[in-house]
Amino acid sequence: MNIKNVYILEDRSILYLNGEDSKEFLQNLISNDINKVSENNTCFTSLLSPQGKFLYEFIIIKHKSGYLIDCEKTQADGLYKQLSIYKLRSKVEILNLSNEFVVAAFSHEKFLTFDKAKDSPGFTLKYREDPIFLDPRNKHLGARLIINLEKLYLSLKKLDLHDADLSEYYSYSHKFGIVPKDLNKLQNKIFGIECNYEELNGIDFKKGCYVGQENTARIKLKNKLSKRLLPIDLVKGKLIEGESIYFNENEIGKVLIENDYPFGLIKYLDKNFNGNTDFNTKEASIKIKKPEWIKD
Repeated sequence: MNIKNVYILEDRSILYLNGEDSKEFLQNLISNDINKVSENNTCFTSLLSPQGKFLYEFIIIKHKSGYLIDCEKTQADGLYKQLSIYKLRSKVEILNLSNEFVVAAFSHEKFLTFDKAKDSPGFTLKYREDPIFLDPRNKHLGARLIINLEKLYLSLKKLDLHDADLSEYYSYSHKFGIVPKDLNKLQNKIFGIECNYEELNGIDFKKGCYVGQENTARIKLKNKLSKRLLPIDLVKGKLIEGESIYFNENEIGKVLIENDYPFGLIKYLDKNFNGNTDFNTKEASIKIKKPEWIKD
């Protein structure tokens, strides 16, 4: 990313959780440890089904007496409803502030120019009253600013950041191996741990119980992780959601996201999987490469 570029993430929404039970409420639901979230640290996490399947992913930022939730806009209403269902008698207020706040992304290098910035995923500081944080999934995804829409462009001018084409950010995220959009296509089709959440700092295996914890822990402890969500590079043809991916006649995965930034659930330990090999579906020729940040 260019150090002067900023990307206005129009596809993101902001929820706000407040109330005396909000910390305990989140801790009982999310795959990460809410105790990691402070004025100086932000965390990435997910909300899974009781079976451990993916439902929602989001970033949690400490804000005043509560927490901001940075989530994909297409997931915001569903996440709001799901949290409301779990709320029961908890003293928690859930607000959708998407019409008031906006999310902007810029480079890792720019973040490090801020006074007192630390080169650590999730590290958070304030620009005036607004949180700026290094992406908690991977610092190479850059930083994010969450700011009131009315203040956005004046602040970007003062920071010497210039609005750039959002597709550049999407393409960078996709090539890096992290899903930039269309997360609803993954719902109930893939285990959270198959979304690479361990490598993306989204699962804490030492915290107590949370929704979906049992299957997540079993897959990890019994070394049952044999499939991962990996980016697809379309060489030619057309992808169709749900279709099988083959090497010769051997199925090695399925297409889950078929749009501009496609991903598939891939049997990455299969003897037929090789990042230098061409794969195919019925109507497409594709390449699949495991990101370098996945070590096994």
